[in-house]
Amino acid sequence: MQRTEIGTCIKKAKRLLDSSEIISIPTETVYGLAANGNNSQAIAKIYAAKKRPLSNPLILHYKDTSSAFEDVTIVPKDAETLAEKFWPGPLTMLLPKKQTIPDSVTAGKNCVALRVPQHKLCLALLETLAYPLAAPSANLYGRISPTSPAHVKEQLNTRIPYILDGGICEKGIESTIIGFENEAVIVYRLGSISIEEIEACIQKKVGLKNKLESNQEVLTSGMVKHHYAPNTAMFSIAQKHEGNKIENCGFIGFDTLHPDFPNENQFLLSENGNIDAAAKELYRSFHIMDAKKFSSIYIEFMPEIGIGRAVNDRIKRAIQKYNS
Repeated sequence: MQRTEIGTCIKKAKRLLDSSEIISIPTETVYGLAANGNNSQAIAKIYAAKKRPLSNPLILHYKDTSSAFEDVTIVPKDAETLAEKFWPGPLTMLLPKKQTIPDSVTAGKNCVALRVPQHKLCLALLETLAYPLAAPSANLYGRISPTSPAHVKEQLNTRIPYILDGGICEKGIESTIIGFENEAVIVYRLGSISIEEIEACIQKKVGLKNKLESNQEVLTSGMVKHHYAPNTAMFSIAQKHEGNKIENCGFIGFDTLHPDFPNENQFLLSENGNIDAAAKELYRSFHIMDAKKFSSIYIEFMPEIGIGRAVNDRIKRAIQKYNS
């Protein structure tokens, strides 16, 4: 395949998708690797390009709420309430699917993950299509999620024909994924909408099941033990032992430089301590620090509040690759 092109042409993006090709699309969270969500042949290309296990389901992206809910058999009252508040936006819901949804989207499971993204260019594209877009993050499986066209091209160049350039992603962390079990709302993946925001919307507590038990099937995206990882070995700063040589090590901090590392080896996610800003910068910091070819990267956890929980979840899964 030829080198991947980057551009802003919706007509070209539509033409490729209509012909069963895969492309990268911008969303407010991260860049997605998209295909016609009704076309199993196109969906298979997503799995192949990402080297993603076929057992790991995808998310469907829709132009509006009514289109999304048309493809499921049951819409709980809480789902309607949350859709009214957060769609378009970075909330994904897991609901029982109609037979029209290909099993390749859901990895053979009975529920489908769906959302309405909040990105003008992405929505403009979806408006031109007669189908939803199946789209996991546009990176090789287990690697760093992309928040810019350059990140996508770095990992998927020649694997896909086109990247629809929508600039830098506003959120920088994937969508929050929820499901519904016996009248309860359950969070399966922490993301750009916090647990506190969901609870405030539905006026009740939600559950959290974002870790796979032994032998449990993957219900939805982002639940595997290690994910989002750079090639460089990454560790929590709490694991740094006194006396370790750190001249060729990097440090990713929240808002304060670390005295043990040279300044040029450090990346601060938010100099003024803003957790939303830190979330937006997280994956970019992974890409930048990975490119510096340090012997290892140390990282600091965020305050465990709001979206900080989702940031910490991504850090834990990234360092798990080197701590398992």
